[in-house]
Amino acid sequence: MSTPLTNRKINLLQATSINMIDMVGIGPFVVMPFVVAQFHDGLFIWAWIFGAITAFADAMTWSELGARYPLAGGTYNFHRIAFGEKGGRFMSFLFVWQTSIQAPLVMASAAIGFAQYLTYLVPLEWWQQKIVSGGLVVLVFLLLYRKIEAIGKISVVMGSVVVLTIAWIIFSGLTHQQHTVKFIPAEGESFFTAAFWGAIGHASVKTVYAYLGYYNVCHLGGEIRNPGVNIPRSIFISIFGIAILYLLMNISVMSVVDWQSVKSDERYIVSIFMEKLYGPVAGKVVTVLILCIAFSSLFALVLGYSRVPYAAAADGNFFRPFAKLHPTKNFPYVSLIVLCILGFIFSLLMKLKDVIDSILAMRIVVQFIGQAVGLVLLRKKFGKKELPFRMWWYPMPVILSVSIWLFLFFSTGWFALWGTLIALAGAVVYFFTKRESKQHGE
Repeated sequence: MSTPLTNRKINLLQATSINMIDMVGIGPFVVMPFVVAQFHDGLFIWAWIFGAITAFADAMTWSELGARYPLAGGTYNFHRIAFGEKGGRFMSFLFVWQTSIQAPLVMASAAIGFAQYLTYLVPLEWWQQKIVSGGLVVLVFLLLYRKIEAIGKISVVMGSVVVLTIAWIIFSGLTHQQHTVKFIPAEGESFFTAAFWGAIGHASVKTVYAYLGYYNVCHLGGEIRNPGVNIPRSIFISIFGIAILYLLMNISVMSVVDWQSVKSDERYIVSIFMEKLYGPVAGKVVTVLILCIAFSSLFALVLGYSRVPYAAAADGNFFRPFAKLHPTKNFPYVSLIVLCILGFIFSLLMKLKDVIDSILAMRIVVQFIGQAVGLVLLRKKFGKKELPFRMWWYPMPVILSVSIWLFLFFSTGWFALWGTLIALAGAVVYFFTKRESKQHGE
């Protein structure tokens, strides 16, 4: 029998840092060219604003649920409680099933992205990039194989690197502006066109991905100090802070780089931007800092994901070994080991192609929309009296959030089908294993 993971050592600063370093990985740097290239009118900044609105609306759900149920596993527990005994176990299993596939893929994509961006500094053959990506997963595992209070301190240091790097990029762009970034359509153009919203749909799949991670503290709910207050605060502070940094960074870079010359597959736009302003040395320095940020994000996301299979196994809804805690360091070491092994394997086998779309499509229905529906069910069942944090303007954020997620789900194109098939496969596995358990009298 496993013991509950309620080692509340992470304070507000550490929780916010964990969120922020999860949000800012290699993503915002590599998706910037793609986002710019989608807009033939130069209004690309609205894709980043749309991403921030999506995060704020969804954060209302995470904050209310996270503050009310601060347990390891986050969404797993929210689904288990919200959808009742039968529906809850099914929905929470689907989430763990999805996470067991998605988490190693996210780890692998971050590691592969790191290796590819490293080629700005060092020419690497394909097999050399694989050595780098696999080695990065191993290094993250070694850093996370320790007590949570030590991890909290590491997160603050990494969070500082994230903020200082982006601040340098912003300062450099704002002090060397060559042209302005458009916020308002030019004469004869409009926000209300199919072309504009088509561009928003395609680009926002990438920008929303760059914001994801604001909820990481909910997966660590059992380890957050004063969770009723600190979980919502850390979520909103991290979103607000990162949104400001993203917007300013895009304005800064694209006020120096001509947006019309940007190609969607351009890989090193920020490094080239710094090289253009200060020379080759600056380009290399900012590249090193971006790689540090990418590593920090990988560190934070593995930390959060490792708590999800643990929570399910501790509840008897996943393989039992995942419920084990380290005998002296008190963290779910089996879950951490398995996810890192899978992440290591995927980093060696997979290619970094369309992975952002597939990851987002897999998560939208089961996790994001499922949680919003679950919150409504909990409100109807228990009311709002005992909520440490109450969603503002309920139920408008739920309606807005679900509408946006559906819009983004269909914007992923055929990846929406991929996400649906993954969920259906999980349903088949769940009902098959449940039937087997009944036949064996378990």
